Amino acid sequence: MPNTGTNCWKPAVSDTLGTCSESRIKMHAVSNVRLSDPSIRKLQMTPSSQATRIELRHLRAAIAAAECGSFRQASELLVVRHSVLSRLISQLEHLVGATLFARSNAGVVPTVAGQSVLRISRTILEQVDAILATARSSGRGEAGRLSVGFCTSISAGNLRATMIDFKKRLPLVELATIERPRPLLMSALRNGTLDITIVPGRRPLSDVKTLPVWSERALALVPNDHPLATRQVIYWTDLRSQTVLLGEQDLGSELEDLLVSRLVTDEHRPTIERHDVSRGIIKSLISMGLGIGLVMESDVGASFAGLVYRELHDDAGMSRIGFYAYWRQDNENPALKRFLDLLAERYPSPPPALGG
Repeated sequence: MPNTGTNCWKPAVSDTLGTCSESRIKMHAVSNVRLSDPSIRKLQMTPSSQATRIELRHLRAAIAAAECGSFRQASELLVVRHSVLSRLISQLEHLVGATLFARSNAGVVPTVAGQSVLRISRTILEQVDAILATARSSGRGEAGRLSVGFCTSISAGNLRATMIDFKKRLPLVELATIERPRPLLMSALRNGTLDITIVPGRRPLSDVKTLPVWSERALALVPNDHPLATRQVIYWTDLRSQTVLLGEQDLGSELEDLLVSRLVTDEHRPTIERHDVSRGIIKSLISMGLGIGLVMESDVGASFAGLVYRELHDDAGMSRIGFYAYWRQDNENPALKRFLDLLAERYPSPPPALGG
């Protein structure tokens, strides 16, 4: 028996025929479906030109009629005239080439062909709703993609914590990370490959906006059998007779600048060796006794056997390097705005940094 009660399918406001902005979308799906039931083989013969005239409002009208068991109740549910809904279903039957409902005084019941068409129609509408939900989420920055560039370790520290927080808040946003030397990161930012990069030091750039975020301690990385390892604090002047190993792919230039600013004259500076290798290889070289390293606080989460971290101080206290976020001012990625909002929330007033 047809359902004449109140258990009709309840659409959202945007599902109604009168207000559904996407109801004019043309659907090709019916013409592409191969139906095996002999009773609806005529659907396979529907010309593609006919199928492309099927609109979402046709499908919504048919689904409402099937759920309510009555054209009149379905028209009331969708807030349209009875004659409009009846005409929509008649048009759909003509377009698919099959009778979709058996009519009687008791109401309407889907035919075998109608049941198959309704099943496909529900799938189509679910997919359309998913498309709209995704588009709305992307527009609010709740979905989409964000590319973040950096040149420091993320084994610990603020950048790691910020990315974890961002993914917890916006799990549907794809977070793409890129580690490169600072010059390559800035080039990628300018050409649009990166949405944002977070690096130490402030460099004024045209068409690029800057936000100070945090600062990190500068640390010395020494073998545990090195004489400096016995000290809890190392002063910059303690490095005069040392060999310092810096990686081209890491923070070599920033750390070297900081070292030079603390040891002004050449005769007071240590020997600096540059290696075009990864951060991990630099640690291996240090563990081999070839020198000591300079790293940032965010590196301490990646412990390395046989090496210890020690704070670097000068007469004013511990040394810190300021970090800044850079992004193009014409970047309209909604996910970027959400990330910038998070940075401003987490780091409203970064501590003062020396050497930044």
